[in-house]
Amino acid sequence: MSETVTIPTLDGDASFSAYVARPEGTPKAAIIVIQEIFGVNPGIRSKCDSWAEEGYLAVAPDLFFRMKPGIELDPDVEAEFQEALGYFGEYNPDDGVKDIEATIHWIRREAGVAKVGCVGYCLGGKLAYMTAARTDINASVGYYGVMIDQMLGEKHGIAHPLLLHVPTADHFVGPEAQAAMHAGLDDHPRVTIHDYEGLDHGFATESGNRRDEAGAQLADGRTKAFFAEHLG
Repeated sequence: MSETVTIPTLDGDASFSAYVARPEGTPKAAIIVIQEIFGVNPGIRSKCDSWAEEGYLAVAPDLFFRMKPGIELDPDVEAEFQEALGYFGEYNPDDGVKDIEATIHWIRREAGVAKVGCVGYCLGGKLAYMTAARTDINASVGYYGVMIDQMLGEKHGIAHPLLLHVPTADHFVGPEAQAAMHAGLDDHPRVTIHDYEGLDHGFATESGNRRDEAGAQLADGRTKAFFAEHLG
């Protein structure tokens, strides 16, 4: 069962929509699905539906609502891809983490689910890292997170488990950035990094040209096991 809900911001001066997929019966935990730069599009909603089938309450907040509510773009359409890059350039990730924190509060208070995790892709992978460092979320997963190498100074704030999926041929996150992530995080007791040799950015998308089936299955299987351990 799915629906769209409205969530107030932390300071209460605005609100944003979120796609919610509910499992049959009582949720065993909740997972916030953090969008790519393409908005809460069919791929993100599909990921929510899949988590609901696994027994989780899944919530995908519209994090671009301050720029334009309801953005849904297709990464395989060049004009829409370029439009998404424009939104990425405008977006303030500090606002994003606050909106994710507001979503955590909504889940715990309104939906009545205490344990909350998040999984993010692209921009969402960066936001998953920031959420792990800045909130009390119970577990976080980031796929091909961008600019994490520039935020290693926040790693001391990571108090709960964080899993990162890093494709080694990511044309948005180069070898130097990947090396910095490993150097900064490999010895962190709460962080696990998996590398995916030869895979590129977006390899675990639900469908489309970027998907690598074997890589997606491997990464998603690890994510399921991670959440089962730390949320289930």
